[in-house]
Amino acid sequence: MAFALVDAPARSTAAAAATRDPGDAPGTTRSRSRVATGHVALAAVTVFSIFPVYWMFATAFRRPEDSLSVSPVPSPFSLDNFRYVWETIPMASMLVNTFVMAMAMSVSQLLIAILAAYAFARWTFFGKQVLFLLFVGSWLVPFQVTMIPNYLLISQMGLLNTVAGIVIPNLCSAFGVLLMRQHMEAFPRELLDASQIDGQNSWATLWKVVLPNTRPALAALGIMLFISAWNEYLWPSLIMRQSNAVVQIGIRGFLGAEGNNWGAVMAASGLACLPIFLIYLFLQRYVRDAFVRSGLK
Repeated sequence: MAFALVDAPARSTAAAAATRDPGDAPGTTRSRSRVATGHVALAAVTVFSIFPVYWMFATAFRRPEDSLSVSPVPSPFSLDNFRYVWETIPMASMLVNTFVMAMAMSVSQLLIAILAAYAFARWTFFGKQVLFLLFVGSWLVPFQVTMIPNYLLISQMGLLNTVAGIVIPNLCSAFGVLLMRQHMEAFPRELLDASQIDGQNSWATLWKVVLPNTRPALAALGIMLFISAWNEYLWPSLIMRQSNAVVQIGIRGFLGAEGNNWGAVMAASGLACLPIFLIYLFLQRYVRDAFVRSGLK
């Protein structure tokens, strides 16, 4: 009987191997063709996604009189559009204002997501599921529904034309709470119990045990929240009265003022995208690790 139990997995593995299509084995022609087809499809999607960004920078590096050229390579190479943008609009101050706004929004959303997700994942209390559904439901409500009430509230608070007026209605992100809750529910309970045995309270456990072991998830969420805040246009355009307050509104005003000067517009757009590219370039591994580990116990 013991030998039968030991040999059962081996027999099941052998049966599965016998029923497997020989053409699907690694190294066969069919397997190699499937891999090649997948790589070609991914390459096509990559080119399709990157080409608009490449064309933006290619147009920005052309001479102003060659901005409508269809040549894929900017020749001759020129920085005139970037010089013109830097001298015409206060690009530096707009980038600083946008960075402060995006940083304030992303940090506050990340902090609230950490605290709320830890409560949802760690404790059981009355109305827990209903409260969580309210968080998720707020994510499904279109911004246009709450735009007018938020504007009236910010106006009554005297925060129009301020960065605080942009940040306060966006202090919490339902998406951040949902993502962090998934990561904290996958956190090993043994480590939490060991911390409690060592005399740590819940606050100390969160900051000394949970967060150091969820740094990839925190970095990934922080990057996504920062990018979302950086790309925000509609709400800042309602709150800020000055056209050169943040970079998105400044570029829109610059587009209307310059008319058909597409080289300068593309240069301004490229400068606005550059901080996001640099942030993602240096922190992309955290984004990848967060999504890979999100379902692991």
